[in-house]
Amino acid sequence: MTLWQGRFGEDPADELLAFTASLPFDRRLAFDDLDGSRAHVRMLAGAGLLTAEEAESVLGALDQVHGELTDDSFEFAASDEDIHTALERRVTELVGAAGAKLHTGRSRNDQVALDLRLFLRREGRVVATAIVELMATLLRRAESAGSTYLPGYTHLQRAQPVLLAHHLLAHFWALGRDVGRWRDALQRADVSPLGAGALAGSSLPLEPDVVADDLGFSQRFENSLDAVSDRDFVAEALFVLALCQVHLSRIGEEVVLWTSDEFGFLHIADAFATGSSMLPQKKNPDIAELARAKSGRLIGHLTGLLATLKGLPLAYNRDLQEDKEPLFDALDTSRLTLVALRGLFETATFDEGRMQAAVDDSTAVATDLAEQLVSEGVPFREAHERVGMMVRQADERGVPLAELVMTDPDLGPDVLAVLEPGASIVRRATPGGAGPAAIDSQIAAAQRRLSELRTWATG
Repeated sequence: MTLWQGRFGEDPADELLAFTASLPFDRRLAFDDLDGSRAHVRMLAGAGLLTAEEAESVLGALDQVHGELTDDSFEFAASDEDIHTALERRVTELVGAAGAKLHTGRSRNDQVALDLRLFLRREGRVVATAIVELMATLLRRAESAGSTYLPGYTHLQRAQPVLLAHHLLAHFWALGRDVGRWRDALQRADVSPLGAGALAGSSLPLEPDVVADDLGFSQRFENSLDAVSDRDFVAEALFVLALCQVHLSRIGEEVVLWTSDEFGFLHIADAFATGSSMLPQKKNPDIAELARAKSGRLIGHLTGLLATLKGLPLAYNRDLQEDKEPLFDALDTSRLTLVALRGLFETATFDEGRMQAAVDDSTAVATDLAEQLVSEGVPFREAHERVGMMVRQADERGVPLAELVMTDPDLGPDVLAVLEPGASIVRRATPGGAGPAAIDSQIAAAQRRLSELRTWATG
């Protein structure tokens, strides 16, 4: 039995059902559908469209279906084209005519839009919480990093020394923006579409505000056409997920580099690495590599949905069925990546010696020498050129840079202290920079930000 059989003189073809059925994936919305149906029944009873006895009967049946789904005893029928059909069929089997009133004043168009918003409202916070926990791990590692420093890179070339804490916190702040985007996106998704019907509302005395309040939405829809056709909230969630995965991909790329013998900055715990089926010596950063790879998958989900939405007229079109699988997969992928990377960073060890040795070459403090000249009144462009020439001459002559610094009239022996290992880090004094004082302030700010985001995500 279909929900639309009255208009048709023959049963739907098997090929039609096989191609259009969404039950294999939208059954994930079952408990959200039950929550929406309970609120709808309570509203119908309040509006006098169900008697108190009918409402009690249907609510009891919905509770029984909830139990059957929970203990996996619910039996789906071949005719169940989607989760909404399946649940309504079962309720009607349990309570007869009263169950047949469950769909009063409701279309699958506003029903599925409601279910998806309920689902995203919950699952979005699950992913946001996982981001917060990875941020907490990065912050803990930054707090314990002390005075450890390493090269900061531009163009993947050694540029200037930075504290390890500073580097880790750069990822912290990027992930914090992802949580902020989740907060914004879920706020815009917090609109109840139930009561919009198929596209134009209803002649029945429905009360959309009552349902919205019952389900904890901050507001109900303003336009019924928009309510059933809007998938902005799905596209926005996919953007947030894709951009977060891009941030995780960048972290993964650094882990891949840092764990190579060429860098040797990071050692992954055995429990979070894999081996080779042929090469006994290998210890591979598979978590990092997959974090990097899966960003392409999530970007694909976003672009795929946008391509689906771009040509649709108002209001509902069956094309919108294609919103769920990318959303479900993107949420799952993001959560799994976040949890795996958190475990990797919780248990990994940093090689302080390798990090610091990589940047203790005096050429890494060339900018400090230029700034020293600036402090003596030399224009920066001239200072930049002079230091660049000294670096080139030291390289061509095969002599230490310190030898040329000693003979420079504006530098001399008193400036040699700038070239000492770690001295450059201490000189970083600007707010938000890589120096010790700035890092102390940054860690305090990060602690406040983490507390704020955790309160929202878990609230």
